[in-house]
Amino acid sequence: MSKLVVKYPVHTQEILNVNGDEAVAYAVKQSLVDVVSAYPITPQTIIVEKFSEFVADGLVHTEFIPVESEHSAMSACVGAAAAGARAFTATSSQGLALMVEIVYIASALRLPIVMAVANRALSAPINIHNDHSDAYLMRDAGWVQLFTENVQETYDTTIQAFKIAEDERVLLPVAVNLDGFFLSHTLENIRVLPDNAVAEFLGGYRKVAKLRVDYFDEEVPHMLNPARPLTFGSLDLYDFYFEHKVQQVEAMKNVPGVVREVNEKWYELTGRRYGDGVIDAYGVEDADIVVVAMGSGAGTVRSVVKKYREKGEKVGLVRIRMFRPFPFDEVRSLLKDVKAVAVMDKGIGPGSFGALYQDVVSSLYDLGSHPLTVDYVYGLGGRDLTPDLVVKMIEQVKEDVKTGQVKEKIRYLGVRG
Repeated sequence: MSKLVVKYPVHTQEILNVNGDEAVAYAVKQSLVDVVSAYPITPQTIIVEKFSEFVADGLVHTEFIPVESEHSAMSACVGAAAAGARAFTATSSQGLALMVEIVYIASALRLPIVMAVANRALSAPINIHNDHSDAYLMRDAGWVQLFTENVQETYDTTIQAFKIAEDERVLLPVAVNLDGFFLSHTLENIRVLPDNAVAEFLGGYRKVAKLRVDYFDEEVPHMLNPARPLTFGSLDLYDFYFEHKVQQVEAMKNVPGVVREVNEKWYELTGRRYGDGVIDAYGVEDADIVVVAMGSGAGTVRSVVKKYREKGEKVGLVRIRMFRPFPFDEVRSLLKDVKAVAVMDKGIGPGSFGALYQDVVSSLYDLGSHPLTVDYVYGLGGRDLTPDLVVKMIEQVKEDVKTGQVKEKIRYLGVRG
């Protein structure tokens, strides 16, 4: 097998010292975005502040639309994307909750918008710090949802998101989730590509997909055009609504393959890739106990898992990078032979289990024999996940394996009282 020759090796990539929000803004700057519309909300504010500086300094030719609310921000992006523009926005927490009406519309209209979500706890009590409750809020909205572990991955994934969203097999909006403050405000040295390399990777400005319209007896661009008038978001009753929703589902089925392709193309370009693009697994091949996690917390878990493996203990990590569509088959394949699974949910589901736990358990349901599973809720409202807490979790699961049962299906990691 011939050795991979990376097109832009590490020494050709500029090093920047930036936080996660600045990394997103820089990636958007390089992605030839036509329209950015946003309303500031902590902890994503730096994204739109930094990008507005790029606009003011004449470094981009983007139409920057400051609006009075997040609802309007997503509405502007819907209009821009429907007109054929490459569109971007960013939000967090209550901002996402306010725009959620239009979030559903963006995906239903098959508009390839990219949105950065600096994950923050939902009120009440009001809290500006990180958990995944805002991301869980939109899990059924028909968006592709990607989670990043560090600032470098946040930069890389933002650029990849445009490639994924605009692929004709997908044509769905993509949310890039970065943990608020843990990533959005944390400085890190990252390597960035030259502008021309990003433009080449994305194929230049957005190329609008075409669709067959029987009325015109030809394929026409999937965009608003007075010369070929189309209606977006028309009233759709029981005669066609069902079929249109199923079309969204069918498009979602194409996403994992496209994400994997983009992950490999990025690897060929930069020398960086994240597992297979969908899941980033570590030490799972022989593991008895596996931790499933998303976001920046996975880095802490990995450091602890490495120490367990150095001692000869069979512990592994499955980091979910693509939360929607959820990789049920791959999770089942990775976890089918393990003895116990600890799922880490950075969001609470009063009256039920955490969202990530529900998906993992659904993946395992059809197996003849199931691993023991337990839902660990952690980090709510920005509470730190320390290595000691991860050790505590793994030791508890080791006891579960010894007894062959889990007495508490939901455990709250790091809560007082």
